[in-house]
Amino acid sequence: MLRWRGVEAVPSGWGHSVITIGVFDGVHRGHQATIKHAVERARELGIRSVLVTFDPHPSAVVRPDGHPAILTELERKAELVAALGVDGMCVVPFTPEFSRLSPEEFVRDVLVDHLHARLVVVGANFRFGHRAAGTVAVLEQLGQTYGFGVESPSLVGSGDVVFSSTYIRSCVAAGDVAAAAEALGRPHRVEGVVIRGDGRGRELGYPTANLQTHDHAAIPADGVYAAWLVRGGDQPALPAAVSIGTNPTFGGRTRRVEAYALDFSGDLYGERIGLDFVARLREMRRYDRIDLLVAQMADDVVQTRKLLGVG
Repeated sequence: MLRWRGVEAVPSGWGHSVITIGVFDGVHRGHQATIKHAVERARELGIRSVLVTFDPHPSAVVRPDGHPAILTELERKAELVAALGVDGMCVVPFTPEFSRLSPEEFVRDVLVDHLHARLVVVGANFRFGHRAAGTVAVLEQLGQTYGFGVESPSLVGSGDVVFSSTYIRSCVAAGDVAAAAEALGRPHRVEGVVIRGDGRGRELGYPTANLQTHDHAAIPADGVYAAWLVRGGDQPALPAAVSIGTNPTFGGRTRRVEAYALDFSGDLYGERIGLDFVARLREMRRYDRIDLLVAQMADDVVQTRKLLGVG
C-alpha cells in the first residue's frame, strides 16, 4: 500500500480512484465493511482504491477540550488498512483552516482535483465539511455535479448495537474488552514503549513491563486483564497478566499500565510493544498485607493461562 501525507502529495499518474473517507479510529467491523466494499468496487472498475483519513483526530481541532480517546494510532491504522487491500492511504492534516472548508470545497479540492474520484464509498452516517454540514445526500448531489458516483453500505452491528468508535470507546472505558473485541473483530490493542518503573514487581517475583502510552490512548478501566503482549518483527506474542491502576496497596497516585509476561525472562526496556486485551479478570484492589497481594497475583496468572489457553 502506498501512503502519503496531504492531497498535494498524491503520486503522479495516480489516475481515477474509488475513495473511502473517514477517521476510521479503531478500523472496526463497520469500517472494515466500508473499506472492503471500496476495494472490491475498485477492482471491478479496474482502478485503484484510496482511503482518505485525517491527522490529528478532527475533534482535537474543533473541540480541543473534548479530545476523544484514540483506539488506533496512525501507524496501527495504516497496518490494519493495508491488510484490507487498499492501494493507497492519504493522510490529510486536519488544521483549523481545513476544518472551515465547505462541503463543496472539500469535494472539489480533495476528491476531484487531486484524487480524481470516480466512486466514493462512505458509511450511512458520514458527515463532512464545515460544521459537519455535508451528508451522504449532499455528497450524492455533488457527485452528480462533478461526475462521480456515491455508494453507502449498510451499518454493521449486533442486535440493537451499531458498531462505532464511540461505542467501542465506552466498552474500553468500562473495562468490557470482550465487547470491544466483538465490535473490532480483534482484541483492543494499547501500544507504547516499555520504561523503567519502581522495580516492585520484580521484588515480588512478578517483573512487569511498564508501558508509556500515547496521551490520549484508549486505556481500559482499572483492573487486571489477560492479554497478549505483541512485539515487533516476527517475534511470537507472549501471554501476559496486565494491571491497570495506581497500585493502591502501595499508595500509588499515578495510573499505570503494567504487563507481566508469563514464562519470559528477557529484557523489554526500550521496546515498543502492544497489549491485545482478551478478558478482564477482576477490579483493582487494595491489600492490607503483601502476602495477600502476592497470592492474588499468583491466582491472576493461573486465570490468565486458562483464558489464553497456555500451559
